[in-house]
Amino acid sequence: MAKEGLFNILNNYVDYEDCDVMDLFAGTGSITFEFVSRGAKSVTSVDINGPCTDFIKQSATRLNVQNLHVVRADVFDLLKRAYKKFDIIFADPPYAHEGLAQLPDMVFEKDLLNDDGILILEHPREHNFEDHPHFWQHRNYGKVNFTFFAKEVATS
Repeated sequence: MAKEGLFNILNNYVDYEDCDVMDLFAGTGSITFEFVSRGAKSVTSVDINGPCTDFIKQSATRLNVQNLHVVRADVFDLLKRAYKKFDIIFADPPYAHEGLAQLPDMVFEKDLLNDDGILILEHPREHNFEDHPHFWQHRNYGKVNFTFFAKEVATS
């Protein structure tokens, strides 16, 4: 239900064929392959877990996916040295991860989003990002929370 809700929102704002996407804490690639199946221009899938990245690579090979780049890395280390800009960055860190609250700042400090880019952070309800300068909107689906951040937040 949460994933369906997420993509229903994105469908109103995104032309997937023009999107470069980065999926942080990709796990088995569920979100990665949702973006691939919607025709994203490119998807970079990042996870530190070798079996997870191996599974994503094997699935991409089996499905003949050509626009997917899989990176085995610690997300926080990768963000410190990242330079490529994306249209969408999706992050689903472990809910208990101590660095979860710093992810938006890391993305914006490194200027990793294109001008119309969106950062989507999945997190537990204990976190509230409404005061963040790049906060755009928040959606809740049961225990799943998505906060959307934008480089340029419209004020109306």
